[in-house]
Amino acid sequence: MRHHSILDGLSVLLVLVLAGCSTHADRLREVRAEFYAGSVETARIKLDGFIKQHGREANCFKMDRAVVELAAGRPREAEQIFREVRNSLEHFEQKSLVESAGSMVTDDTVTAYSGEDYERILVRAFLALANLMNGGDDARAYSLQVTDLQERIIQAGQDESGQNLKLAYKRVALGAYLEGALREASPMDASDAARSYVKVCNWEPNFPFGRADVERAAHGHHSRQGNGVLYVFALVGRGPYKEQKEETAATIAMLVGDRIVSYTGKHTLPPTLATIKVPKVVVSYNTTHGVQVWIDGQSAGGTATITDVGQLATQQNEAIYPQVLGRAVARRIAKKGVAYGVKEAAKISNNSLTNLAVDVAGVAWEASEKADCRCWGLLPHQIQVLRIEVPAGEHRIGLSPVGSHGMLSAQETTVRIADGRNTYMLATFADGKLLGKVLTSEAGSRQ
Repeated sequence: MRHHSILDGLSVLLVLVLAGCSTHADRLREVRAEFYAGSVETARIKLDGFIKQHGREANCFKMDRAVVELAAGRPREAEQIFREVRNSLEHFEQKSLVESAGSMVTDDTVTAYSGEDYERILVRAFLALANLMNGGDDARAYSLQVTDLQERIIQAGQDESGQNLKLAYKRVALGAYLEGALREASPMDASDAARSYVKVCNWEPNFPFGRADVERAAHGHHSRQGNGVLYVFALVGRGPYKEQKEETAATIAMLVGDRIVSYTGKHTLPPTLATIKVPKVVVSYNTTHGVQVWIDGQSAGGTATITDVGQLATQQNEAIYPQVLGRAVARRIAKKGVAYGVKEAAKISNNSLTNLAVDVAGVAWEASEKADCRCWGLLPHQIQVLRIEVPAGEHRIGLSPVGSHGMLSAQETTVRIADGRNTYMLATFADGKLLGKVLTSEAGSRQ
């Protein structure tokens, strides 16, 4: 009877663990297909359904929902969602002991999603961009949060051994750039603007406008009399996402280890037949490389990358990969320890059918693991910007995506430039086309 109760308990556990086949990656694939096909509103409807149905994935889908709102020309709604997600991720960062224990029994998908480090930083960057399109009252505060949070994340990355894998993190220059742009518009803040631009040069040395920005803020002027400044921000390409990767080398090492214990120990261990699974960041090939800007039919230059999101996500994933893999291996060891403990407590003989049943249950338990592929799936591949000094007044602004096959037709928007002030534009381009609408700070201030 005792053996039967143990097996019954394992069976119930397996039913709970194996329930459901669809994954976050499957659902995200649907959303990405609609969004990048230009069906922005269809993507919104799908996201609303997933947010209601899959609570542990809600923060991921809310970040995607906010991107959809931006593309649809609704910056106020986007800012509200980003602010909600920012606060939620901060709350879930402090994972409960119950959740941590539960993830060792099943996998990391049972925990509340607290966001990857780059996602938490970029939420604040997108808050600043959304706010710029909606009056800009809080944009400076959000841009400061970008710089502050990434420093706190890096400083908190030291583990018990004193090693800090996060020291290798690439800094996000967008926050410092936005801070510099906002400060430069005020003559009293020019020196602070110059310091912000110095950070941009240090963190994004390939940004072609960085040195000129430092020089202008330190020794020049915001704009000549009768002119204003237009900032064109472009969200370019399909961004990174996560896929499940099988760690063959670690799996073989685990199999060798459990066979040694099985041959030399008092009890056998379930053999490692299922591969160890971990999440891996994937970056799509992008055909859109940048955006050419036209003012009243005349070329004004092309946007340049201020933050390479694909590179950022990949680099951070590689930096902490030893920890991710270590946790997956520790989970396997813990599960084998449970199986061994069951056999020891029940005094199960190695040659019995009950021993075989426990091993089979253990193999199935391990095979049920899924890599935690939850992520912010509608990030752009790159965030680009172009700063242009323009005479005050009304102008026709054209935006032409530039890709592998040359320049495509321009999307035109009329913008009014104010003397001595900044005006902002934001547009999303992927696969050689505009997704949704072109946003302007002028329109946002009238919402």
